[in-house]
Amino acid sequence: MEQNTKDMLAGKPYCPDTAELNQFAQLAHRLCRDYNLTADEDTVERDTIIDHLFSDHQGGVYLQGPIHVDYGRFTSLGKNFYANFNLTILDTCPVKIGDNVMCGPNVSIVTAMHPLCYSQRNIRKQDSGQVTDIEFGKPVTIGNNCWLASNVTICPGVTIGDGCVIGAGAVVTHNMPADSLVLGVPAKAVRKITGADRMNNYPY
Repeated sequence: MEQNTKDMLAGKPYCPDTAELNQFAQLAHRLCRDYNLTADEDTVERDTIIDHLFSDHQGGVYLQGPIHVDYGRFTSLGKNFYANFNLTILDTCPVKIGDNVMCGPNVSIVTAMHPLCYSQRNIRKQDSGQVTDIEFGKPVTIGNNCWLASNVTICPGVTIGDGCVIGAGAVVTHNMPADSLVLGVPAKAVRKITGADRMNNYPY
């Protein structure tokens, strides 16, 4: 693995336009395209694509599709991972997802960062003549038994504890403790999830 790629995964400034990263990204994008063209019943083909896209995954992964993934190889998926339509994972830094995690439609898990100052963010020409920019990232970790509802965005550097529920439309910008109900923009842990939340306690 090239030093630039190692810097990317370590959260250091890196150049996204190298031969190695382009190769990784182009492969992932082709695999996403191929996955998105499959039907629900094409289980063997879908499983084969998942094996190539996410080299580190446990059993029981189901992705409704379409999916959009930067690299895939830098994401680990626990057992029984489920994602509804339009899952997006930008794994320029490692993404670690635990067991029994569910995602609603339009969930985005993002590790990529850009400088706030435009003088550092803008495209530039390097000494070699190559035109590129400088980026960095922060890893994301999602614990076991979490549910991310529709239109949730997990921002760079966030760790979500086991058993959390992230409410629809939440934008999670900082760490969340285990067993929290998380709501809002920016998201806040509004309370603990307890036995009182069991379905048999709901009035019907």
